[in-house]
Amino acid sequence: MKLFNKLVITAFIVILALTGYQLWVQQAHPVSVTSAKKKPQPVVEKYEPTIFYGMVIDSLEITRDKIKSRQHLSDILRPYNVSKEDIYTLSQSTKGVFDLRKLRVNKPYDLVYKPDSLPIAKALVYYHNDIDYVIFHLDDSIYTEKKSKKIIIKEQSTTGVISRSLSATISEMGLSPILTNELADVFAWQIDFFRLYPGDRFKVIYEEQLVEGKSIGITAIKAAVFEHNGYENYAYFYDQGTSVDYFDEEGKSLRKAFLKYPVQFSRISSRYSGNRYHPVLKRYKAHRGTDFAAPRGTPIRSVGEGTVVAAQYTKNNGNYVKIRHNSIYTTQYLHMSKIATGMKPGAHVKQGQTIGYVGATGLATGNHVCYRFWKGGYQVDALKVKLPSSEPIKEERMEDFIQVAASFRQQLDGITYPIEKVTASIGGAK
Repeated sequence: MKLFNKLVITAFIVILALTGYQLWVQQAHPVSVTSAKKKPQPVVEKYEPTIFYGMVIDSLEITRDKIKSRQHLSDILRPYNVSKEDIYTLSQSTKGVFDLRKLRVNKPYDLVYKPDSLPIAKALVYYHNDIDYVIFHLDDSIYTEKKSKKIIIKEQSTTGVISRSLSATISEMGLSPILTNELADVFAWQIDFFRLYPGDRFKVIYEEQLVEGKSIGITAIKAAVFEHNGYENYAYFYDQGTSVDYFDEEGKSLRKAFLKYPVQFSRISSRYSGNRYHPVLKRYKAHRGTDFAAPRGTPIRSVGEGTVVAAQYTKNNGNYVKIRHNSIYTTQYLHMSKIATGMKPGAHVKQGQTIGYVGATGLATGNHVCYRFWKGGYQVDALKVKLPSSEPIKEERMEDFIQVAASFRQQLDGITYPIEKVTASIGGAK
């Protein structure tokens, strides 16, 4: 028993000695934590190639130019050492994809080429418009493809105060003239936009089309209020299944059976009159129409659905189109520079369809369209005739319309009118 106790004591003493020795070694020779860590590995940057419409162009260059008069695709490619055989193969590849005859003067293109001692074309990108473009490939394989850029629809809002006219105010705000046309169309039957007052003001919520951050158009006005001579006119865009239209807060349509103007918002150069001095004949006579001045080539639209009864040229009227809308209403459009394709007696036209283009043919001194209107066989003032309204909100749709209108009204109320009359604010993008 005594021997066992001696062994235990001896083992305990040995353990204490070893522990003390280990502590002494750690204090005398501390281990660096930093040195125990692995050395950092060198950072290898990931290669990111430069992509241009799906093509890797790291070793290539791009030059931009515009299509010149009488210039063909071959004229552009030959200086970049594309053989006649490859040009022929490329032209054959365009069939069913893009008509090379539609290359338009002053349209831009990008030429992708290899910058050797003799530059070699690898591709050509032709921009047909803001959205559509065509790629002519000349690298590994020769082919043509037509593509479209992504269109983003963005909701915008703006407000302004009339200085001189709606078009002048919109222009001063730096906004698209399309907004002028759209706003004038929405309130065409509520407001005479040719007789606005300085201080009239508006708020509008609209959808804008953007391509690569650039505005290319307006899809629709969603809601608007136009304060004219102290009275507020509201308009709400609503689709009730059968048609998309604009309505007031009570669900009544702001549209009539006819558009008010045969051209998008322009200028009235002469009104309907029983006794007007004729600028060509140099005498006073009745003027049974309304003249809208506009640049030559401006599209003229049918104010309503109907059937063409005449589309021809006469000495006094020049090129003109006459349309019967029903047993009561007929309209006529004079002095066209050109009658639209397909306009002939018996042809059916839709409301808003282009039927011709503004000009000065016949007895005319400047570019305009003389718009004439018949009701019950008698010529009347198109801007004063009483016309039936379009279909109001259906009873079964009224509850939903009220909710939609209330939401838009809240958005409009949240837009603050500018303090100064000529300035305007833009915002509310969503």
